Amino acid sequence: MLSKIPKWNIILLLILLSEILIFGLINPRFWNISILLNSFNDFIGIAVIGFFVTLVMITGGIDISGGSIIGLTSVLVGILSQIVGLNIWVALVLAISAGAFCGLLNGVLIAYGGVQAMVITLGGMLLYSGIAIVLVGLSGVSAYEGISGFPQSFSTIAYGAVWGIPNSVILFVIMFTIAYILLHWTKYGRFIFLTGINQNAAAYSGINTKKVIASTYVLSGLSAGIAGAMLTSYLGSARADFGAEYLMPILTVVVLGGTLITGGKGGVIGTALASIIVGFMQVGLQMGGISTQYIGLATGLLLIISVAVMGISPEFQKNIRKLVSHKKYQGGKV
Repeated sequence: MLSKIPKWNIILLLILLSEILIFGLINPRFWNISILLNSFNDFIGIAVIGFFVTLVMITGGIDISGGSIIGLTSVLVGILSQIVGLNIWVALVLAISAGAFCGLLNGVLIAYGGVQAMVITLGGMLLYSGIAIVLVGLSGVSAYEGISGFPQSFSTIAYGAVWGIPNSVILFVIMFTIAYILLHWTKYGRFIFLTGINQNAAAYSGINTKKVIASTYVLSGLSAGIAGAMLTSYLGSARADFGAEYLMPILTVVVLGGTLITGGKGGVIGTALASIIVGFMQVGLQMGGISTQYIGLATGLLLIISVAVMGISPEFQKNIRKLVSHKKYQGGKV
């Protein structure tokens, strides 16, 4: 049974268990199930976007605009409901749809325009955050305070629970399930992998690779919109800078989860495990009395280490094994 599980996922699971053990020994409150489940609110946005950025990266692309889409979505929820006067649920749907549209814009320019993904999503990051700031300014609300006054029903999105399970955990499971089914159980998922392995060969075999690539960015933008709505509900206000610090954690959970930055390989199970590892690490460090500035340092180290480990090519590993075998042979001869 274990032989069918990717080795990297087993390593991530062992890291997670070790993390729970170590942080629990430092502060026994860390072993409180209620605290761990409620901590999902602190990293649910990272996980939700990470699931679908995984799809983007498997195609060989990258999306760094998710954090800005979070801020734009948050501002749109606030303006449409509190200033324009729309029903909160209508405003929520429109704001999340705007996130999907941002992803569509990224995808079309990348897939059909032939522009590098890094360039487009970097420009999108600046564009979407700029639009959010302008909208806040036009609304006459202080950018620092943000837009507040949401109804209690909106707050239950983040703070509610079903049978004692927080809504953030339920959202985590739902978004993971959707991403997993799309990537691993459908023809669309196979097209994503084939596009990432060799886009030209996939196109010659009849796959509409441009449509596949563009669609992954739409899903990424849609997930960022959902994350923005969740974060707005959790914090009780709408601000343009929400998601500003999400870039590095999102890339960390995707790469740490085993998705190659060159495309063609990856999976959402690894991303899910990596999301929990990063989220629990932040909670554990805080409960251990570590300053928040060092939490960013720890996340950065995780990103560098995971990129280094996952980036080692099979050829390099083969050469290392040959070198080690050669040294052992020489040692035996002597």
